[in-house]
Amino acid sequence: MTTVDISADLGESFGAYRLGDDEAMLDIVTSAHVACGFHAGDPQVMDRTVAACVARGVSVGAQPGFRDLVGFGRRAMEMTGHEITTDLIYQIGALRGFAAAHGTTVRHVSPHGSLANLAAVRADHAESIVDAVVAVDPAMTVVTQPGRLADAARVRGLRVAIVGYADRAYRDDGTLVPRAEPGSVLTDPDEVVERVRRMHVDGVVRTVTGRDIELRCDSLLVHGDTPGAVGLARRISAALRAAGVVLAALPAADVMPAVVPVAVADHKEEEP
Repeated sequence: MTTVDISADLGESFGAYRLGDDEAMLDIVTSAHVACGFHAGDPQVMDRTVAACVARGVSVGAQPGFRDLVGFGRRAMEMTGHEITTDLIYQIGALRGFAAAHGTTVRHVSPHGSLANLAAVRADHAESIVDAVVAVDPAMTVVTQPGRLADAARVRGLRVAIVGYADRAYRDDGTLVPRAEPGSVLTDPDEVVERVRRMHVDGVVRTVTGRDIELRCDSLLVHGDTPGAVGLARRISAALRAAGVVLAALPAADVMPAVVPVAVADHKEEEP
């Protein structure tokens, strides 16, 4: 039986500002990456989002990002390793508080935006994120694209889940096309459904140059702020179910991974 997780970035509203249709998305997805207040979200939004996840049986994950509300966490920021690690400990810890209040746990960590993209190619950022996960709860799964963060997490004994971006364009090196470039976000439902099918059935994704590169993913993600996100998610869910795929959240760690906690350190910065 083939199983896959379908997920979305949720809880990205802030104060009076609303982004995305979380209620509708939560009826479709099996996992939620919840914003933790630095790039989006606030205490009330986090509380409502976690409560809604619990009500629907959706797995709760933390989506920490750069401290960049204005840029929605999609701008690169120069930070030391110590700053990244402690910022993530702060954000994950906040979400864990709301999870405990609603009788659940934070089962995975999925870095957001620019932080996620940099961690895929920069060893220093990757190690800083891994330090935070190990310090808070090494039973959490690290959800990330292939690259430095996935490698660093595996070396430290953490569980890794590779994410495939249903609605984002890929370069030939497997990285995402920057959002500032035309065509970086895919909105054609037929195109999105076909690329998801190929990701899951063939283990490949087509890049912007027309090349197929290997991508075997454990979780498929639709961004909540993509135009028509709910419709895209419904189409993806229906197509996968029609193909006999079971949609289920990423499995929880049944035993504590064999990791050795380390002191939170200030990693030497590496040139990108």
